Amino acid sequence: MGITAKELAKRLSLSEAAVSMALNGKPGVSTATRKLVLEAAEKYGYDFTRISGRQNASGSIYFALYRKHGAVVADTPFFSELSEGIQQKCKEKGFKLNICYLYGDESLQEQVAEISYSDCIGLILLGTEMRPEDMKYFSSLRFPIVLLDVYFNSVKLDCILINNLQGAFLATDYLISKTKKQPGYLHSSYSISNFEERADGFYKAVRSHGMSPSKSLVHLLTPSIDGAYADMKAILAQKEELAPCYFADNDLIAIGAMKALKQAGYCIPGDIALIGFDNLPMSSYIEPTLTTVNVPKAYMGELAAQRLIELLHARQFVPVKIEVHTNLVERRSV
Repeated sequence: MGITAKELAKRLSLSEAAVSMALNGKPGVSTATRKLVLEAAEKYGYDFTRISGRQNASGSIYFALYRKHGAVVADTPFFSELSEGIQQKCKEKGFKLNICYLYGDESLQEQVAEISYSDCIGLILLGTEMRPEDMKYFSSLRFPIVLLDVYFNSVKLDCILINNLQGAFLATDYLISKTKKQPGYLHSSYSISNFEERADGFYKAVRSHGMSPSKSLVHLLTPSIDGAYADMKAILAQKEELAPCYFADNDLIAIGAMKALKQAGYCIPGDIALIGFDNLPMSSYIEPTLTTVNVPKAYMGELAAQRLIELLHARQFVPVKIEVHTNLVERRSV
């Protein structure tokens, strides 16, 4: 005969309430305690069929967008599509969803505490602007967390992110193959892990074509249309040397730079070719249409929600890293 929840609590020196919450996927216990209880239950033969028909835990899944220096904006198509994917999966599985901002300032600890006291049973954390040290504020939360759009070696959490290196390599390889020229790089002036990974992909492609990375011109631009436009106008005004073609860290940079270049009399792609990253809707109707790297954004959101829901009912926790591959969308800017 298998062990009962009461016997399990006694064996683990835990309260019966803590064991019940862990077994039933309810909030109120830490990830470590939940893991301990579920692994012990498995070991000592607990009958999981007693809880297999349980309803979803009462409470909401939270999708938190972490903002530190303004690169993450909720009303952009990229993050709107992520949200749509999360909402769709939560609706399909019968979970309520709350969307909120977290700001990386001195009040972050209080903001995280508010979530811990809410009806949150699991958190999807958009960590595009995060650094590993920012995660210390989330270590005390007693419910599952899935990181979206970022990965840290030092953090033992599930992560869903873009294969940035693969996408940037794909784009740069295409750019060089089409133009037969040394590419320049329109690099984000904001330090974001995604963009650093894209830089690795860019330089890997440059080297694969027998070119010297040191010969690729690099311009630092703000990762927004207006910011990149203003920065490129300043570069043009200062008569800095320009490359014959560019890979941009995202579509917003590419579109802003393209606007400034066209105003200065450059023909795209005749004089300067451009390729972006993200495949935002606007990239298909600007003139010329932007060649870019497509990211399956809604699918990433669905994956994050699906994984979080699995963790709510998991018998054991082994963190996973899921990288979503990209594909090239050929248009007329190259």
